[in-house]
Amino acid sequence: SDNRSKVMRTARSRTSGGNCLGIITIFLTEDSGIKPGTVQILKNGQAVVGLFQGMLERNALTFNPGWDQDARPLESFTDVRDLQRELQGQGVSFASEAEEGTTGPASFIVIDPDGNPVIVDQHV
Repeated sequence: SDNRSKVMRTARSRTSGGNCLGIITIFLTEDSGIKPGTVQILKNGQAVVGLFQGMLERNALTFNPGWDQDARPLESFTDVRDLQRELQGQGVSFASEAEEGTTGPASFIVIDPDGNPVIVDQHV
């Protein structure tokens, strides 16, 4: 099932004076498989921020190659394994790696200087 179809309503954030900030909060329905109140996706133009309460031990930054800002597949993108090879060539250490020789969905994790995971998670 496509989780994008589970999005039921949005709300525009406003300042106390009623001016629109341009931030749209996307609420997931209970049948999305995600515990209500634990996830909020915030969008402002092309910027998307996901807040995930209790799903990860530390603060995390996630990138999703192959998806646009609405979680739709892109026609052209850099595969997660190509990104991984580029970072390996620069001497970056990995907490987990995408399996080489495969195609399609895969992910890798690197750790930032503060000890937080940076997750590159390809769904297509």
